[in-house]
Amino acid sequence: MSFFWWGPKPSVAQQRAKAEKLLARMGKARALSPVVIEGNKIASSFWGKAWCDNLERYSDYANRLPRGRSYVRNRCVVDLQIASGEVTAEVSGSSLYRITITVAPLDDKAWRDICRDCSGSIDSMVELLQGRLSKAVMDRVCRAGDGLFPPPKSIKLACSCPDGAYMCKHVAATLYGVGARLDRQPDLLFVLRGVDQQQLIQQASTFPGVAAGTAPANTDKVLGDADLASLFGLDIDQPATPAEKNAKTSARTNRQSASDCRLANNSSKSASNPKGEARAGRAKKGKATKQSRSEKSTKSPSPGRRQKNQVLVSAT
Repeated sequence: MSFFWWGPKPSVAQQRAKAEKLLARMGKARALSPVVIEGNKIASSFWGKAWCDNLERYSDYANRLPRGRSYVRNRCVVDLQIASGEVTAEVSGSSLYRITITVAPLDDKAWRDICRDCSGSIDSMVELLQGRLSKAVMDRVCRAGDGLFPPPKSIKLACSCPDGAYMCKHVAATLYGVGARLDRQPDLLFVLRGVDQQQLIQQASTFPGVAAGTAPANTDKVLGDADLASLFGLDIDQPATPAEKNAKTSARTNRQSASDCRLANNSSKSASNPKGEARAGRAKKGKATKQSRSEKSTKSPSPGRRQKNQVLVSAT
């Protein structure tokens, strides 16, 4: 009878320190995309949580996925790359392991069905990627079997670790890492399944089987300026309400009326008092004459003053 001793299990701090040291060393050789989780929740957005919920509802994965939660929380997924039909990762354990997850592309018919069922219900790309969808659209996208998220039969798992289990903790950590990544980049889900998310926003007439104009307009989910400002950190001037517009127009009209009244009063005063206006004109003309005489006197003295000055000079 033989006994195997694998040594003490490393603590959380030791796992994180080892992963960060490995990440720093690998980061010098090539660009890495580690999974960094802040807080206790692995995913918080609609797309991230929907990915994790889809994995956990299948009995094939439910018993094995929890093994990877501590790994992804401790930043052991030092690199995660999502491409069309494939997820690759490097996870730090007792060594550095390479994980490859192959995801079958979404069937064309299944994608057309999703687009037809959701047609006319999604108004913008921002709304789609932000997860601001109606309950009907959420249920349709997340539906097991023929929804956007892959079932276990569409997923193939592979890890370079010596664990003989079909889903080891390194694979489980990678799957949870995908959910965390979708929090920040939800468009990667459409890349992974090989579909174009823009087709979900097109008009109903684009898809066969849906008559043009039959889809009801969804006006309650259109993003306003306040939503865009909070989303992009922009200062957007809000449009004036009808009451504000009426108040501004009334104030402008009152100011114009007051100005017209002042002009009319000044004109009437001038017309009703012609004598006063004539006196003011004569006074102004007399003032100008006095000023011109004063300037002449300062420039050239009179003949009598010049003779007087000559007598004084000869006497001296």
